[in-house]
Amino acid sequence: MQATAIRISARVIAAAALMGAVSLARAETLDERLETLLGKMTLEEKAGQLNLVSLEPGFDPESVRRGEVGAVINFSNQHLASTIDSYARSSRLGIPLLVGLDIVHGYRTVLPLPIGMAASFDPGLVRRATAAAARESLAVGVNWSFAPMADVARDLRWGRVVEGLGEDPWLTGQFAAAQVEGFRDGGVASTLKHFAGYSAVYGGRDYDVTWVPPTELYDTHLPPFRDGIRAGADAVMTALTALNGLPTTADGHLMTQILRRELGFKGVAIADWEAVASLVKHGVAKDGAEATRKAFSAGVDMDMTSGLFVKHLPEEVRAGRISQASLDASVRRVLRLKFGLGLFDRPLLDPATAEGKLLTRETRTVAREAARASLVLLKNRGDLLPIDPTKVKRIALVGPFAESKWDQVGPHEGNGQVDDVISIRAGLAERAEKAGITLDFAPGCDRICADRSDFPKAVEAAKAADLVIAVVGEGRDQSGEGSSRAYLGMRGVQQDLIREVAATGKPLVMLVFGGRPVELHEAIDRAQAALMVWIPGTEGGPAVAETLFGDAAPSGKLPVSWPRTVGQLPMSYDRRAGGRPHIDGARWTLGYTDETISPLFPFGYGLTYTHFAYGEPEVLTPKVGVGDRHEASLEVRTTVTNTGMRAGRTVAQLYLSQPVASRSRPLRLLKGAVPLTLAPGETGVARFRIPSRDLGYHEADGTLVVEAGDYRVFVGEDSDAAKGADFAVETGWRGPPGNVEASSR
Repeated sequence: MQATAIRISARVIAAAALMGAVSLARAETLDERLETLLGKMTLEEKAGQLNLVSLEPGFDPESVRRGEVGAVINFSNQHLASTIDSYARSSRLGIPLLVGLDIVHGYRTVLPLPIGMAASFDPGLVRRATAAAARESLAVGVNWSFAPMADVARDLRWGRVVEGLGEDPWLTGQFAAAQVEGFRDGGVASTLKHFAGYSAVYGGRDYDVTWVPPTELYDTHLPPFRDGIRAGADAVMTALTALNGLPTTADGHLMTQILRRELGFKGVAIADWEAVASLVKHGVAKDGAEATRKAFSAGVDMDMTSGLFVKHLPEEVRAGRISQASLDASVRRVLRLKFGLGLFDRPLLDPATAEGKLLTRETRTVAREAARASLVLLKNRGDLLPIDPTKVKRIALVGPFAESKWDQVGPHEGNGQVDDVISIRAGLAERAEKAGITLDFAPGCDRICADRSDFPKAVEAAKAADLVIAVVGEGRDQSGEGSSRAYLGMRGVQQDLIREVAATGKPLVMLVFGGRPVELHEAIDRAQAALMVWIPGTEGGPAVAETLFGDAAPSGKLPVSWPRTVGQLPMSYDRRAGGRPHIDGARWTLGYTDETISPLFPFGYGLTYTHFAYGEPEVLTPKVGVGDRHEASLEVRTTVTNTGMRAGRTVAQLYLSQPVASRSRPLRLLKGAVPLTLAPGETGVARFRIPSRDLGYHEADGTLVVEAGDYRVFVGEDSDAAKGADFAVETGWRGPPGNVEASSR
């Protein structure tokens, strides 16, 4: 994106800062200051506070000084951010700007993508990592993040899976809340997106229509937003899609009844990029004025980049089609966010102070910790890993993503720089040298991997080695917004590369790179060990090397089910049985004639360098109460023993089942996850406390129903956990319409 040159004198900057301070000096409380300011504003200035603009060719910085802009995006460094904010402070009322950016996985220090962070099953780590990213962002003047993405990913063809937190509503809610808290810890406003049902697009195609039954909306798509709102989310962004035939940006029932009344959201509702103008393309508005009326009346406070609110709102209010009171209510929400962030009392950013706050040792340390925690060990036949320097003296490193720093940064990288990245090759080279091991690098093909011309070099390196490490998968441009895929195989001839290096007979470790699971087919059978490394960010190289050499043990768990083939999609672990439940080999039951319905690797799956034995789960509350007593809960515990020779971390996962209900319920639902780190031979206890209201489901109007009857829990290392125990709910309970309670945290 081209930057537009902006210049302003130091005298004007100083005067603007003084004006803002003086104009609000008499007010004592936040509310008094806010109302005093609101009373001074013209209709045009109020509309300006609801207008977010992007730094693009043709941008007029004087519009900011005229009070026509309340927020900006893509002013993505300290010089751009401070300069444009100085324009705002030199406006008539000196109102500072909300400076937004997609801080999806870091600003300058790049973290693993959110789907990789979710594999950590560690909300505390995610909160700390997000706070570190927020501190970097704030140092350059970015005070508003358009993250986290709370959409539940049910179809891996959808490109934005990489920005999300997995296929499960409970887990997504845990991490969405952790990110909200992390942004707050770092002083940056958060935005839950995309409200709602955005991930349910037909065929996994970005921007296509979504059809979501109301019960599915309440049970699957709303819970993560509920958790993020209860954690204190500052903003919610509309989806670009039409939900059940009505674009979300014009859906008053969704944006006002559900979001504000039922979920209790009090912050800023912002339309996604040109979503207001898109109402014309959706065919629900004839022109910009009607699009403005429909979006604003539905409950949208701020228009992103369409320019329609600032153009049409004043006249709509004067004509009586939009009330002055509703306009003031939206402006109050925007101003309250600015006051809450301390923008009015904060001096203008000095760009010279920013650089020393980026890429700090502390931030890189948490980025490496997050990258290590994201790694998922898929296979380790014969305990090939960790690498044993007494047996391995030469390693052949092959594959197109071993030295691709650009791919390692990933999409939506904030202001991440390729030169900051420590590649997988560099990380392995340093660690191998320390162990006295020679590392030979022969990629075999570039990141497109369109031909086999360099295969012979990779094969020769493999023949000379004691161990082969192949880094294969999908590139950064194959994941993210606008990158939905009909085929999920590895790009080009990477399967052929795996086949040829495996044919040398040397032990093969496959590192799977990318933003989502890909079809592995024969490659997974040819490799003795496989590790999902996702898109690991700035510190990915050392994190991978430390894990392969055993300095750290892999502990990640899959936040999505890993399909065998794209033809199984959409796929999630929490399916329903159907009237003819699947039986292997039985034609007239649920399934396929040419493939099993089971995933290659189940949700929650992940190995480590040791082994764990789970005891039988014990239900401490065999009869559970429910109702207005919020303390009522299900309590379960189970023992876990490290039966291996190494220390390791496991994540005990609790799944709920209601075998008989008024409506068919999922076979299993994740309701708790407890991490345990145990020494060899050590036994620990995983304890779960599940609020009784989390046992229920929602009806179409939002009514929460917890039925009396028999239930069952399963506890184990993944969604295929076999050990279970029964309990009962004594008395059924129905909440009032819209009662969307918070999940256990």
